[in-house]
Amino acid sequence: MDDSIFYISILVCSLLAVIITFFITSIIRYHRRYIRLQRERITAEIRLLENERKRIATDLHDSIGPLLSSVKLNIASVEVGDPRDKQVIGKSMRYIDEIITSMRQISHDLLPNTLERKGLVEAIREFSTHLGHEDRLQVDVYATTPLHPHPEKDIHIFRIVQEILHNTLKHAQASRLEIGFNEDGKELLIFVRDNGKGFNVEKSRQDSRGLGLKSLEIRTDIMYGSISIQSTPGEGTRYYIRIPLQ
Repeated sequence: MDDSIFYISILVCSLLAVIITFFITSIIRYHRRYIRLQRERITAEIRLLENERKRIATDLHDSIGPLLSSVKLNIASVEVGDPRDKQVIGKSMRYIDEIITSMRQISHDLLPNTLERKGLVEAIREFSTHLGHEDRLQVDVYATTPLHPHPEKDIHIFRIVQEILHNTLKHAQASRLEIGFNEDGKELLIFVRDNGKGFNVEKSRQDSRGLGLKSLEIRTDIMYGSISIQSTPGEGTRYYIRIPLQ
């Protein structure tokens, strides 16, 4: 009788173990599938966003830009004798110049053509120059090893650095920003450091500023990479990003 109870207990425990294992395995599989589907959805949305940015930038550069230049030439060819009319024409041409400059900046923000032509480092250097804040923030961009083009990843990396640059200008009150790259064939390492006022990382994740940090984390996760942000109020901020290349 005791042996029967013992074997029944063993059997019941084994069945419970199998059932629990099945449910745990199912939960893990569901969670992994959910993460994979989420990553695929976010990747598709970002790819769609980048394609739309490319389309708009191309339209600005190839259509509206030449049209504005033609308008400027037509205005410049108008001959007037009244000094007041000349003044109006002069103002109009200056306004058109400002519109063309702003349009080029928007086009460059939407699609950095330098990224395809000259690579990641040069594109970031050019973008930092186009920001026009050299008097406020000195940006040093360098690579300790040659960087090979990775088109699918480079646009994400560029957007990550772009977001960091904007955050630094807007919040950090820094006078210098250092952006370094190192590639060893297996992964790309990115190190960013500023000498600004720093901030509370966890607190920023919970408020509106955390949207920028979330964007960095989402793009890094899409590339199966990792990002670490270290900052202390009064001591600047450091970003460590690792992106696998295989």
